[in-house]
Order: sequence, then C-alpha cells, then structure tokens
Amino acid sequence: MASQANSGIVEDFLDYLRIEKGLAPLSVRAYATDISQFSEFLEKRKRLPLNARRIDVREFLQQLFSHQVDGRSVGRKLSALRHLYRYLLLDKKIEHDPTLDIESPRQWKVLPKALARDEMKAMLEASLTLNDVGSAPRTKQSAAIALRDRAMLEVFYAAALRVSEITHAKLEDLKLEAGYVLVRGKGDKERVVPLGRTAQEALAEYLAQSRPALAAGRNSETSRVRAVSPLLFIARGGRGLTRQRVWQMVRAASNITGRAASPHMLRHSCATHMVENGADLRTVQTILGHADISTTQVYTHLALDRLRTAYQKHHPRAKAR
Repeated sequence: MASQANSGIVEDFLDYLRIEKGLAPLSVRAYATDISQFSEFLEKRKRLPLNARRIDVREFLQQLFSHQVDGRSVGRKLSALRHLYRYLLLDKKIEHDPTLDIESPRQWKVLPKALARDEMKAMLEASLTLNDVGSAPRTKQSAAIALRDRAMLEVFYAAALRVSEITHAKLEDLKLEAGYVLVRGKGDKERVVPLGRTAQEALAEYLAQSRPALAAGRNSETSRVRAVSPLLFIARGGRGLTRQRVWQMVRAASNITGRAASPHMLRHSCATHMVENGADLRTVQTILGHADISTTQVYTHLALDRLRTAYQKHHPRAKAR
C-alpha cells in the first residue's frame, strides 16, 4: 500500500509538471527518472519519499559522486528533488522539505575514506610479516622487500604522500638525520614534510639492510648497471616501482584490517588523525601540499563525523529514549 501511495504521489507531481507547468515530455521523463532513482535509494533504507530526511538526500548525492556521476548531473537530480518537495510542501503532503539548505553540488567534495587509528596501527604492525607475492618461505630478497614495504607504509602514513610522490622520491631528497623528506608534488611544487620517529627507524633499517640487497638484484651484471639508482624506493635489481605494485602492496597489508585500503587512504588517514589530534588546518595543508586550504577543510568534516559517532556510542545520554 505504501508503495502504491508513493507511486500515486509521484504521478500527481508529474501531472503537475505536464499540465500546470507545461513542461515538455522529455523534461518530464527526466524528472521521473531522477525521482525514481531517489525512490530506489530510499527503498533500500526502508524509507519513502514522504518521510525522507535531509541526511537521506545528502547521502544519495554523495553516493552519486562516489559512482563518478558528474556534478552537472548531480545538480539536475537535486533540482528535481527540490521541485518535488516544494510541490509536496505546498500541497500539504509533508511538513518539512528535506532538500532545504542542501548546498549546490559545485560546493560538494567526495569525503575521502580513512582508516581508524587502531586499523592503521594493526596494518603497520602486520606489515613486518609481509612477504613478496606468494607464500614461499622467507628468502633474503623477500625479507628485503618486506622491510621496504614496511618503510613505505610508514612514510605513506607519516608524510601523507601520493603514490607518484613516493615512487618518484629520490635518495637525495631524504634527510634522515634531520627527520624530513623533500617532496615534489603536483606541478613540480616542492614541500618539506617531517617524518616521525617510527618512520625514521623503518627507513634507517630499509636503507641499511634492504635497499642494498634489492639494488644488487640476482646477478652481478644487474648490480653494476642498476645499483646507482637515484630512487629512494626500488624493486629488485634497482628498478623503479610501478604504481600497480605499490597499490598491490598496500592492499595486501590492509587485509589484516578487513578493509581494502589504498595508498590514498593512508594519505587521508594521516590528515584525518592529525586534525582529530588538534592540528591546525594550515599545518595539514602544508604537509598535504594543497594549493587551497578549502581542499584541506574536508578533513574537519571527517573529524567531526568521528567525534559525533564516538559521542553517540559512548555517552550515556546521547541515545534517544
């Protein structure tokens, strides 16, 4: 019955668009498609358009963005919902418009996903047991790869680097004793990023034990040709690492958390945890290499969401009676 009532309300609205607003058939069909998509989204949440909440509209739009729907299409769908709820409000079918104060899609950014602190800790600790692809017994080469991967994970999290920044980092860019690394980011812009103690220790172990073994490769010829690689992180024989190999390594390390993490999630985790711990946005902006602080402000929303979730979970008076 609820489904039929919902269908009737939508049909009444479409008739209103056709007859009273005089919209063309193509425009009416576009409205019908957008509203139907929103209705299907609500149905999975056991809700109907008549009792939709503002958070439902926001999460519907967020889902569209996460599925790579462009901003113009998202804006059209939001416009369709605005017209629907304005009609329902005027017709006294609802008392509250859930699209009210929903900002323009031009102002939206897809919230980056971040690991929780305990997930990040488990992932870094588990990385010590990583082997090369496969489950063969640990060899000198696979042990060297495990140390390298551990150092890379620590640097990802400590310095919030992008994949391209970590694969292109040069040995001369690392100032280990001073505790920082020179990063060349987008547009060849350089920034200095500090490294924490754990990252410094992992890098020192990698440079002393792992990198020489990887640079030597499997034969002396490879050693002579490639041991002088200028790159900080290298594969067997001194070759550079591919983006795919780095993604594969991070994905394997994240299995312990039960989530399929990506290198970008480690970057987001660094920024989110810094904001949660009280870091000011200007500092986080500098570390991330963002040209505009508005790009960095998204991490404030992430931190607030975590704060709200923790509050509702643990405060004895937070839950509704």
